[in-house]
Order: sequence, then structure tokens, then C-alpha cells
Amino acid sequence: MNLAALAAARAKPVRVGLIGAGKFGAMFLSQAPTTAGLEVAAIADLDPSRAKAACRSVGWDEARIGATAFVESGLELVARDDLEVVVDATGHPAAGIAHALAAAEHGKHIVMVNVEADVLAGPLLAEAHRKAGTVYSMAYGDQPALTCELVDWARACGFSVAAAGKGTKYLPSYHAATPDTVWPHYGLTPEQAAAAGMNPQMFNSFLDGTKSAIEMAAISNGTGLTPAPDGLAFPPCGVDDLAQVLRPRSAGGQLHHAGQVEVVSSLERDGRPVFRDLRWGVYVVLEAPNDYAAACFKQYGMNTDESGRYAAMYKPFHLIGLELNVSILSAALRGEATGAPSGFRGDVAATAKRALKAGETLDGEGGHTVWGKLMPAADSLAKGALPIGLAHGVRLTRDIPEGGTVGWADVEIEETGQAVQVRREMERRFAPAEVKAAE
Repeated sequence: MNLAALAAARAKPVRVGLIGAGKFGAMFLSQAPTTAGLEVAAIADLDPSRAKAACRSVGWDEARIGATAFVESGLELVARDDLEVVVDATGHPAAGIAHALAAAEHGKHIVMVNVEADVLAGPLLAEAHRKAGTVYSMAYGDQPALTCELVDWARACGFSVAAAGKGTKYLPSYHAATPDTVWPHYGLTPEQAAAAGMNPQMFNSFLDGTKSAIEMAAISNGTGLTPAPDGLAFPPCGVDDLAQVLRPRSAGGQLHHAGQVEVVSSLERDGRPVFRDLRWGVYVVLEAPNDYAAACFKQYGMNTDESGRYAAMYKPFHLIGLELNVSILSAALRGEATGAPSGFRGDVAATAKRALKAGETLDGEGGHTVWGKLMPAADSLAKGALPIGLAHGVRLTRDIPEGGTVGWADVEIEETGQAVQVRREMERRFAPAEVKAAE
């Protein structure tokens, strides 16, 4: 609780390098001028002129822009000797893996806004940083890190965690959404979205369930909570009903098991809005360890289930890049991550949006061909499922029915690429115990 004081008292500011000056990066950049003890020394973007324009759009003056290095290459930025912390905000899985490994090699902490890379190979990347004596961290402000914080709070208080996750806008039909159909769901025309510079494939990944799956896999790998065998159920649920709905079935709730990750929908299945929804927030459902604690839940006004033993704590909003400084300062000043993978428990498998034919090329997260389905890592490995992070630009070698899991064996993929090799190594090294026992 003293990060601001530690940063302000430091003799030299924490010097940061940002890779990717998109929306998340711009939100972070808007906070830099008003944060004592933090300095953005370099920004990497494929279009440095766009990065400079982003700085101007968030209020940077020309003096600050002139004092900042702008480069095209993230690897060039990581190699600089004037940085302590690197932020990867690219959203590109292969690039994120390369940047994370390079940061460990160069002795720099890394904050991974790039949850796609984290879910693809995070346990291995985090291990590389532990060996290097540096911090590998989820990004505070994004929902996975905020959820991990709530889980840690609950456990530190002595509670067991029944469920944790986030809210989103969801209907089952959204799994079939494509970049061509996405904008009406956001209340926009294609022209309005284009004028605002909004990427339809990226926004569609939030709608079609892929981003939710990725974020829940990150939480699973960071907390030890696990997915249900069938993936996310997206139960409609408002904040007042979290403890009632998100308790195990054995206790009258909808969870497959205690200790589960789950996403709640802000829409009823008929499209009506959920009362007091949690669309923008995160939650944890905890269980009282004894009758005394359960009585305290009631005495202090907690939202509980009908038994009084399960209660919910939630955060109604997240401010993504505006909160990122917490991760940066925590890494540099405390040597602590705001969430990091500790094992391989959840995975996200490429799943056919429609019947796919041999010879088609997959277009990855948020595209026209596949969406990402959450599953236990053991099930993903047993099925030979292709991770959603590697399902871009690869050619199918056989037909896949609608809703079918795309496997490694179903595509032509370059096995010598760094991202593929790192993923394969992560699978070998961090496969769940039951998978290793079966080998």
C-alpha cells in the first residue's frame, strides 16, 4: 500500500520501455506525466509516427516526446541499457514470447499485458524470469491480475475460494460472431468503428468468448483454480447473486466443483439485461471456514448465499492501462508480480465457428474461422488441441465440424518457429501430473 511513496522517494525514477502503443499502451502513457518516480524512456511500435501521435493524443507535450526514444523493434527496445521494466502491450503471442525471453536474458522485469502470450507459454516464461532474478508479471488493471489479487486477498484472510472470475456480455450465439458482424453488438456502424480506429477482429475476440477463455486460463494458471471440464458456462448473474450462483452444485449452486474459474454474463439467455450486472468487473466467491466467520458475513452486510456460508467480494470496474503503474512499480520497487503463472492448469483450444474444410487457412483469435474454448490443460493435451494463440495463418489438412476442436494434427504448422518450440517445451515441462503419469 505504499508504492506511491516508495516511487516518490526513490533517487532515480523507474525507467520503463513500452512495446505497443495501441489503446492499452495509450492509457498507460496518459498516466506517466502525473506519476512521481516513473519515466517512460522508450516506446517501440511498428509505426513510430503512430506512437508519437498516441502520445500527443493523451496530452504529452513536445518536450516529453522529444526526450523519449521511439523505435520500431521490440527486441531493440528490450536490449537498451537504460530500462528497468519492459511492458509488452502488443497482443501478439509470438512477439510476446520473444520479448519475454529477451527481457529475462537482458535482466529486465516484464509486465505482460499480452495475456495471449501468457496463456500460450506463461509458465515457461515465468520460470525464465525466476532463474534470471527478474519479475514476470500480469498487468494490473486487466481483469486477470485484478482477479488474482482478490483470490490472494481471500486466501490471505483464511478463506477457501469457491470461484473467481469476471463479467462480460455473453449469449451462446456470440461464438459464431465474426469481424463482419461484430459492430452492431457494440452499438456501432462499421463506419463509426473505422473512424475511431477500432480493430474489428480484436473487438470480436471479446465478443465471441475467446478473450474470456484466455483470461480465465491466465487466472487458473496463476491461482491454482481450475476450469470446468466443459469450459465456461457464462451463467447470467448480477452482483447480488454471485454467492448463490457461484457455489458448487453439491451446495446448491451452478459450479462443477469448488475452486473453479467462471465468467458471468450481463445478459439473460433471452437477451434481457441482468440486474446489477458485473460486465466490467471481477469477483471472488469465498467460503466461511467456520460458523463464527459465517455469522460475521451477516453482521457486516456481505452478499451471501441462502446458507450464509458463501459470500462474494467484487470490484465493479477495471481501468486497464490507467492502472498499469501498479504492476510496474511493484516489479521494480518490491520485486513482486501482480499475478504470474505457477503451473499449467487451463488452456484455450481453437474451436470451429462453422464447418471448416481442408485447405482453409485459420485466421486466429476473433476471426472468421475459430474461437477459443477454455478447457483443463490435461484435457487439451489429451486431445492434442491446437492452442488459439497458434491458430493464425495455418492451413487445415482435414475437415473440422462446427464446434469441433482443431488439433495440432489437423494443420500444417512450422515446428521450428520460436513460439511453437517454446509452447511444446512448456507442454513437456509443465504438463499436469495426471498427464505425465499416463505417459
